[in-house]
Amino acid sequence: MGCSTCAVSAKGVPTGCGDKGHCSSGSCNKKNAFDWLATLEINDPLAYNVVEVSFKKGNRKGFYFNPKHSKAITGDLVVVESTSGYDVGRIGLSGDLVRLQMKKKKVDEEKVIHKVIRIANYRDQEKLKEARSLEKDAMIRARAITRTLDLEMKVGDVEYQGDKKKATFYYTANGRVDFRELVRMYAKEFRVKIEMKQIGSRQESSLIGGIGTCGRELCCSTWKSTFETVTTTAARYQNLAINQTKLTGQCGRLKCCLNYELDTYMDALGDFPKKADTIKLEGGYANLVKTDIFKGIMFYSVSKDNIRGPLVALDKDKVKKLIELNKQGVHIKDITSVAYMPAKEKEEINEDNIELDFDDGTGEIELPRQKRKPKSKKNRNRNQDRKGGPKNSKGGSSQKSGAKPEKGGAKSEGAKNKKRPNNRNKKRGPKKPFRKGDNNKPDNKGNNNTDNKA
Repeated sequence: MGCSTCAVSAKGVPTGCGDKGHCSSGSCNKKNAFDWLATLEINDPLAYNVVEVSFKKGNRKGFYFNPKHSKAITGDLVVVESTSGYDVGRIGLSGDLVRLQMKKKKVDEEKVIHKVIRIANYRDQEKLKEARSLEKDAMIRARAITRTLDLEMKVGDVEYQGDKKKATFYYTANGRVDFRELVRMYAKEFRVKIEMKQIGSRQESSLIGGIGTCGRELCCSTWKSTFETVTTTAARYQNLAINQTKLTGQCGRLKCCLNYELDTYMDALGDFPKKADTIKLEGGYANLVKTDIFKGIMFYSVSKDNIRGPLVALDKDKVKKLIELNKQGVHIKDITSVAYMPAKEKEEINEDNIELDFDDGTGEIELPRQKRKPKSKKNRNRNQDRKGGPKNSKGGSSQKSGAKPEKGGAKSEGAKNKKRPNNRNKKRGPKKPFRKGDNNKPDNKGNNNTDNKA
């Protein structure tokens, strides 16, 4: 994946920067909002002096004052102040859009204390690249140290500050962890200021990233910034099977996409009758089995006299009427009489394509007869294969390609393929009568046995 400024190979495929879609130019940085006001090139004398800066491919964002002497605009790599030293990030939003973003994240302007120092130069970018190269080895070493201390925690990611004076370790744990000894060992090993930050499993998956079951990149690592609670009731409203392997995502929790279509299903379920689990019948009950929300059909299992009957499909409007009858004390005899029947598609006859014949004097209309289906080739060619070829109108065998046989020449193909007569079915003369006491008794082969007397 690459942005519009990336080079293109000989086959027309963008080469990209090898950063998996999060290139250094910031145009394909994840979780970035599009600053459409910056593209209008409007000079605003009362511009908002707070900007939003993103760090490490958009994983962390913060708000900073932007003084006029810095001349930094959206998309610039800038050096900003921090509690210990300085950091390097990229401006993602500026102007009035930042005010709306702060209102969304519930950040007060009085809490913004740091500011933008300057636009990052070549040395700042080179130092930031060195800091990013140390993060992978530091994470591997940090995990090895936690195993030696037998701590129930997992280090998910490591982020170095732009000046390489501070490192933030993101970890996940089920409960509270006493990592005082761990911080001492980290400080001795890495020789930087250590900050431990506990995150949830969803935040960990957004930091690491991955591919979901839909084949796309995870929503939490690309555009989703807020995490809403997801429960199994969302799956039940959508008639999904409660299967843990299919409903859980990369983080081990329920998928966030279960809430995407929940409002549509809730609106559709508003037209269905409530408390329609059972319908009283004469001598039995009809229990609700499943519901087709989009077709508006409800499937009931009928049981009478402790005998389970067939599955009956009912329209939601008819179910409402049946429930009203039950409230009035009326019990239905046969529920199958009001069952849902799908509308059959009727053949529409186009009158323009039908030719009508009129009889003189009577005025009756003769409709065209229905065409018969042609015989299959197997039945049609059964006799043709026996006699060597298809018959013509006169009863003879027709020759292929219309060629006439040469006089005195070779035999035709029909004569070659003509079968020899079968002598088994040839008629024989009448058998000689056999009398009792006659020695000329025929054997099985039809020969007479005669006794030679001396």
